[in-house]
Amino acid sequence: MTTTATAVTSPIQRLVSEPAPDRLAMSGSSVPLADWHRDLIRDGFAVVKGAVPKERAEKYTNDMFTWLEDFNLGFDRNDASTIHKDKLPVINEKGMCLHYAVTHEDFVWQVRSEPGVVGAFETVYNDKDLIVSFDAVGFGFPNRTDLPKNVPWPHQDQDPEKPGFSCLQGLVNLLPNGPDDGGLIVCKGAYRLSEQFHREMAWEDRIPQWTNEWYGFTDNGMKWLADHGCEWVKVCAEPGDLLLWDSRVPHYNLSSTTSQPRFCVYTCYMPVADVTQDDLVHRVGTTHWPNARHVGGNVAKRDGEIDINNRIRPRKDAVLSERAFQLTGIPYIKPST
Repeated sequence: MTTTATAVTSPIQRLVSEPAPDRLAMSGSSVPLADWHRDLIRDGFAVVKGAVPKERAEKYTNDMFTWLEDFNLGFDRNDASTIHKDKLPVINEKGMCLHYAVTHEDFVWQVRSEPGVVGAFETVYNDKDLIVSFDAVGFGFPNRTDLPKNVPWPHQDQDPEKPGFSCLQGLVNLLPNGPDDGGLIVCKGAYRLSEQFHREMAWEDRIPQWTNEWYGFTDNGMKWLADHGCEWVKVCAEPGDLLLWDSRVPHYNLSSTTSQPRFCVYTCYMPVADVTQDDLVHRVGTTHWPNARHVGGNVAKRDGEIDINNRIRPRKDAVLSERAFQLTGIPYIKPST
């Protein structure tokens, strides 16, 4: 069964009962934990190997290159000299593209609805009734001199005043990603110290943030983590691997220092039970949190001016499977009375 993202249907029934009380650890469950799930509980992050078959990861990579070339600005995947901001859509120094309706391209929705990706989140939440974020797509090219330097910005994507496990973040890696190929850097095990950290560091003014669900670590905060034995680790992955991390985990990304680009799609899910009807109705773009409405717009700017290449619809409208349509949240919207 397929449908379009604009279709409307009546609410569907809950697929399972309420989520497990301890979602991260599957408290009380008799189901044996996979190795990646044990890693997630121990360290706060994990790599789910082969969540997307390699041949489909290659297809999605090709789709991403084609998407860039179809702007007709001069970018050619086979010519490294064309990796320049004037020949590409607007992509920030961290490799993230947020505009041009890229979050609703058909290839992005195909990645989001991959069974091995969705299934990992279903396992952690012990719930099949999930919605997915409409988050960024990663086009990270190495050795960029045409953009500001990508400096580390260690942070966690969870409000310090909301302790405990709240959200599981993720991304699907689509190209080989080794130790020097840029990508995700995490602070191993630090999520277990999150409440203690924020209690002991409450005296310090926060780095300005656009949402309370973002907390930046200052030099003092970084010293606290080091003093408590926390280790920063570069997460390596193969095409099709799914990277997961608890939203309390301090993390950031770095750019590649090799010739290898880094392509990925950010895929974060949460139970519908945690989302309000108002959130469901107004979702167009989101942050990593699927229920957090994006406060910005879909308007890319170049040098402060609106990009003439802006678009409000994807280049190729998504054709959604029944499962993907559920992930939009639309089937869970209750009819108005």
